[in-house]
This record gives sequence, structure tokens and C-alpha cells, in this order.
Amino acid sequence: MPNRSEIIDLHMHTTASDGTDTPQALLENVRKAGITTFSVTDHDTVNAAQILCPLLMRGDPRFIPGAEFSCKDAHGKYHILGYGFDPTAASLHVLASRAHGLRMEKVKMRLALLETEYGFVFPPEEIDRLLSMDNPGKPHIGNLMVQYGYVRSKDEAMRDYLSRIRVQSGSIPPEDVIGGILAGGGIPVLAHPCFGSGSDNIPADEMEKRVRRLMDFGLQGIEAFYSGFSETQRTDMLALAEKYDLYVTAGSDYHGMNKTVVLGDTGLNGTDAFPDGLTRFLGDVGICSVDIISL
Repeated sequence: MPNRSEIIDLHMHTTASDGTDTPQALLENVRKAGITTFSVTDHDTVNAAQILCPLLMRGDPRFIPGAEFSCKDAHGKYHILGYGFDPTAASLHVLASRAHGLRMEKVKMRLALLETEYGFVFPPEEIDRLLSMDNPGKPHIGNLMVQYGYVRSKDEAMRDYLSRIRVQSGSIPPEDVIGGILAGGGIPVLAHPCFGSGSDNIPADEMEKRVRRLMDFGLQGIEAFYSGFSETQRTDMLALAEKYDLYVTAGSDYHGMNKTVVLGDTGLNGTDAFPDGLTRFLGDVGICSVDIISL
């Protein structure tokens, strides 16, 4: 049973995807922030979990292996978090490989559109460096745009260009993502449900329909505490979790210098007590610890 002195953050990113902290640096920052339970949820990869588990020392925060996968179907886009899985599970690596291929396809399409529509051209060596990254995305392209003087800031690049470019590429359906997480022994959770993908604001009635559809595929939880949620949104998500007996998670979506969000900013610290869904999640989810590693 967790106590209220705990600081929990189950949604953060490293250089394995679009964060600026290396996994090692993030672990040190988590220690400094006093976080007691954390998960690293890099996009479309489980590499951070494989790196972090051997780095844990006795007395470190509880670490829950995690990942965040993008998916899409006829009803919309979703980000699905996977928690507590076996980082070596074949189903997760197959899923990550499939997602990585689609991500690289999107990066190439965005670069091509920036050139044809706006005349933004980058040196071949910069393109090669970008494509050699584990999981490049829009923030990496935005940084290049700043570096070569096409925009004044990464925010301008995202707002005025990258967020407006629509690429038509393949996608993974949510049932495949949820199935892959379950096959790897993990718990699938819908990330930042009120926002869908990006900053899309999902109405409450549509949100309930989405959650019920995803539950048919095996969804087991929702991220009810999130750095960008209002009190009303948190209340709505908690009511939805209680109605359908879903797990509850809390995450900041920390990206280092790529976002202004700070570690531990989940909205959970202002609550009087952990909701039942979060308590059950923390009791049921698999963790990676020094004691487990030493077995």
C-alpha cells in the first residue's frame, strides 16, 4: 500500500526517443527530484528499460519498465502506454520494430514536404545523422530548422510548420499495440486520454466511447493524472476509471529541454489520497529492481 509521501511519475522520455536526457542522466534527475516510483515511456521502443534496469542501485526508486506506442484506426489516433512488461519479450520487440519503421517513413515524408512546400533544405550529413537516431521525430526536425535559420525557435517550427504538415503514412491499429503489450506481460494504458494525439481535445462522450472500444481489445487503464490536465479533466478521467474498474496512472510527460514540463508534475500531489485504481496498479504492475536483478 503506497503512502502519501510517495512521488510518482510514470510518463517520461529520454534520448531513446524525443527527450533530451540520456537514460543515465534521467535516472540521476529522478533521484534528485525525490521521485519514489517512475517509468520511462519512450516512443516506440523498449531500449530505455533495458539500459536502466542494470543501472539501478539498492535504495533507488521503484522502476517500472514502460513504453509509449502511437496507433490509429478509423475512429482516431491514440497513444498507448505499456507498463511492467518483460523488456526482452519478442512481442514488444516486434511491435517496436514495426513502429520504428513507420516513424522513419514519417520523418522522410516530413523532410520532403518541408523542401517542396517551403524550400527548407538540410545538408546530406545532417539528414544521415537524423535518420541514424533510434526514434527521430518532429522535435528533432524542429531543432534542425532552428540550427539552419529557417525559424527562430523550435516552438515556431512545431506551431507554424511541423504541426501543419499532414503526412499520409501507414499506422498500427490499437488492437495490435494492446495485444503486443499484453503478450509481453504488460498492462496497456491509454495515455493523456483527453488530448488523444497531440493537443486534440476529446469531448467526454467521445472519450467514453473510445475507452469502451479499446477495452474490447484489452485496455486495462487510463492516465487520469497528467501535467496538462485541468482539475475537471482529472475528475472526469477518474470517474471513467471507476465506472469501468480501470487502472489509473499518473505521468508528467517529461521530455527534458524539449518541453517545459518538470519531473513529477502530474497533478497527483494535490490529492488527499491515491485513487483505488492507482493503488491497484502499483500493487499489480511488474517492476525492475535491484533485488530482481540479483536473483
